[in-house]
Amino acid sequence: MGGSQYDDDWVLPSADITLVLVGKLGCGKSATANSILGQEVFESDFSHLSVTETCQMGSTTLKDGRTINVIDTPGLFDAEVTSEDAGKEVVKCLNMAKDGIHAVLMVFSATHRFTKESESTIESIKAFFGEKIVNHMILVFTSGDVIGESKFKKMQNKAPECLKKAVELCQNRVVLFDNMTKDRRLQAQQLDKLLDLVDSISANNGGKPFSDQMFTRIKEVHDREKEMKTGYSDKQISELKNEIHRTRDEQLAHITIMVEEKLNHSVEKLQQQLMEEQNARLEAEKVALEARMKSEDEIQKLKESLRKAQMENEEFRRMAAERKCAIL
Repeated sequence: MGGSQYDDDWVLPSADITLVLVGKLGCGKSATANSILGQEVFESDFSHLSVTETCQMGSTTLKDGRTINVIDTPGLFDAEVTSEDAGKEVVKCLNMAKDGIHAVLMVFSATHRFTKESESTIESIKAFFGEKIVNHMILVFTSGDVIGESKFKKMQNKAPECLKKAVELCQNRVVLFDNMTKDRRLQAQQLDKLLDLVDSISANNGGKPFSDQMFTRIKEVHDREKEMKTGYSDKQISELKNEIHRTRDEQLAHITIMVEEKLNHSVEKLQQQLMEEQNARLEAEKVALEARMKSEDEIQKLKESLRKAQMENEEFRRMAAERKCAIL
């Protein structure tokens, strides 16, 4: 994981759209980020280890003149990532997206089965940012070169309940990405579909990106840095810069602690939820087993009753035959 260094001269470009890609290790986040930007900005490779070790940002200008910022993240919610490392990376991500996030792209591989663990990534984001973050979520499935659009639609129709629930949660905002294609027409089509979904999110939220108290704290840091660049002498700017730099690390450290606390709370909440679901499943299995045993017991009793009835019937026939012989 990367450290918490912040380049004093680094300035976030004026952005019209800010996208954040989130997903598990190996799902194709970096390749998707490159496809969106239309250039190889982020390192992407097939590996069992994370290629993206720290949050990174790339920008480009769209044909309509808008600037789009794409933030690629490491596997923030992977099991092996500590809360401390995840906290630093989340703060770095928020620092890059200081004006808010227009869309969170939840990236999954279309070639991997969507499981409860996949769903937990979405639940982690919800637990961390709050329920309102779902209004800015888009499900992006990679490996479009392997699956293809028609097969992908069939897969969605036969999707497991956890995936149907995720699609419904995101209000059917789903897009398939082929990150291997060199076909410019296909590249443009999938990007246009994604941007249409981003624009629909913006329209549904009154044009406002997602933001919360952590964004507010970070924006205050940036605003103070902007203030020192106007209306002050060189000496005053130097003094203000020293003061801001002394307090900035303290403020960012405080925000990092806030993030870590929220992450820990999110993990505890998910663990409690999983435990409750597991207990409910065990109870359901217990009830089902008891019902099955009761049913088997009743079946056994019925079989025994039938056997006795058959024996009695045979005995009756035997007695009837004996009486008939006696009369003759």
